[in-house]
Amino acid sequence: MIKIVIPGYRKMELSSLVLDYNGTLAVDGKLVSAVKEKLPDLARHLKIHVITADTFGAVKYEMGELPCEIVVIKGDKQAEQKLNYIKNLNAEKVVAIGNGRNDHLMLQYAGLGIATIQTEGSAALTLQSADIVVTDIGHALDLLNQPNRIKATLRQ
Repeated sequence: MIKIVIPGYRKMELSSLVLDYNGTLAVDGKLVSAVKEKLPDLARHLKIHVITADTFGAVKYEMGELPCEIVVIKGDKQAEQKLNYIKNLNAEKVVAIGNGRNDHLMLQYAGLGIATIQTEGSAALTLQSADIVVTDIGHALDLLNQPNRIKATLRQ
């Protein structure tokens, strides 16, 4: 668990990390190298989940032995499927990270929503739904390893 008290904002007790795959953890289906380094450390504090439409069909191969649960969603209403997933984890205790339009609801309702803008870009609706916006997944994961950065960004 990661506990953060943000002056003038709120207290967070985060127990799960829910990540989108394509555009967030991966570019063109290939895992970003920083993820392999940083996820194992975070797994000591957070239960890690990857929820994805798996556009390139590579998530299970690319994630390999990393400590996470992988969920592949299908069909329509993907934003709602992701939202329901975090609600089942107790959304207030979830950090959600994503970039796509189908990530906007999970970022909006998560205890902490982080949008990434990388090679694939980010949907404007998702940016508006996030608490924090970063330009690199490595930076997003570093925020969780250094929670005082989150406090500095979100304090009143």
